Amino acid sequence: MTQQHIYTSAITWTGNRGTGTSAYRAYDRSWDIAVPGKPVIHCSNDPLLGGDPAKMNPEDLLLSALSACHMLWFLHLASDAGITVTAYSDAPEAQGEIEPSGAARFVSATLRPQITLAEGCDPARADAIHGEIHKVCFIARSVNFPVHHAASYTTA
Repeated sequence: MTQQHIYTSAITWTGNRGTGTSAYRAYDRSWDIAVPGKPVIHCSNDPLLGGDPAKMNPEDLLLSALSACHMLWFLHLASDAGITVTAYSDAPEAQGEIEPSGAARFVSATLRPQITLAEGCDPARADAIHGEIHKVCFIARSVNFPVHHAASYTTA
């Protein structure tokens, strides 16, 4: 039987400069994300669309969620396979496109984890795990664009 999960969040627009959306340039594209029991995240639109470059935007959040989900599954599957990971970092990159109409989307993402394995662990066995993650990762299974990986390995 399939198990269902419910996730909640509260999004509050914070960009009213006093006249609301009376004109396109009269308001800020900013908001807060509040999840019960967690720190508030202050967000803005993508800077390409007039947002605050110092704040997280939806594209940042989606790419970060994709990378984090991949990392957590990699650590889980590596542990199950007897592969000891001692460090993991990622510098993911996503490619987006904007159509002449203004509609935009991600067309692909590449995860670039740098993984440190304990002495004696086989990098080829570790690398094979990445292909299995897309079968189970909540975020990767939810997006409609290809997710690639280009991992590099060192040993401790």
